[in-house]
Amino acid sequence: MPKHAWRIPAGLILLSLVPMLAGGIRLAELSSDPEVTAANERFVTMPVPVVVHIVCATVFLVLGAFQFHPGLRRRRPRWHRLAGRVVAPAGVLAALAGLWMAVFTDLPAGDGPLLMWIRLVFGSAMVAFLVLGVVAIRRRDVVTHSAWVTRGYAIGQGAGTQALIFAPWTLVIGAPGETLRAVLMGAAWVINLAFAERVIRRRRLTGRRTARSGHLAVRSAAPHPAAAAPPAGAAAPGPTAATADLPRRPAAR
Repeated sequence: MPKHAWRIPAGLILLSLVPMLAGGIRLAELSSDPEVTAANERFVTMPVPVVVHIVCATVFLVLGAFQFHPGLRRRRPRWHRLAGRVVAPAGVLAALAGLWMAVFTDLPAGDGPLLMWIRLVFGSAMVAFLVLGVVAIRRRDVVTHSAWVTRGYAIGQGAGTQALIFAPWTLVIGAPGETLRAVLMGAAWVINLAFAERVIRRRRLTGRRTARSGHLAVRSAAPHPAAAAPPAGAAAPGPTAATADLPRRPAAR
């Protein structure tokens, strides 16, 4: 496999590194029987959805990144299928746990109703996209399957893009307010989905060019109908230039 193909999963894992590290720190905190404070109350009082969200999101982001390696898909299709049976449920569970926390836990400082609704919209879309991807592959519609799961993965990577947006914004301008924070969070998901649509469109164009070139190759290799056989009742072709001067055997009497 070409080395440059590994840049895709490596880049995706790198993008998700910050939220995965934050999730690991949160899991370590929950496992140490922490003192309940205003900052961690929403996590400590309801740890199950938090743990499900962090663990499943980590599996989804890391294992899902390798699903975008073209060589693994082509040369190890069985591995791709088995990994997909883990990635899709992990993504759905991560999204559902996130939706649960958005609805049933108190809003933290800096969040507001606008951000809650944005999370509900994109979390629900992530679940829908992954389910549609599973339905498509069960119909053996690989192209549609690939498009839907790419969109679902793009939403799952939203936390990584949000970290890229918030870090320089906070350093240069300062911490955003409630409304601006919601807008920036939503913008990260929109950016990821726009990039996903570009990837999907490029795949489709590449697939069409490949199919067209293959069709032209088959047509050029096929014999021309006019040269395949003389029509019924037509006279046999006469001697060619290569055989015209050869001595002829006298006819038997």
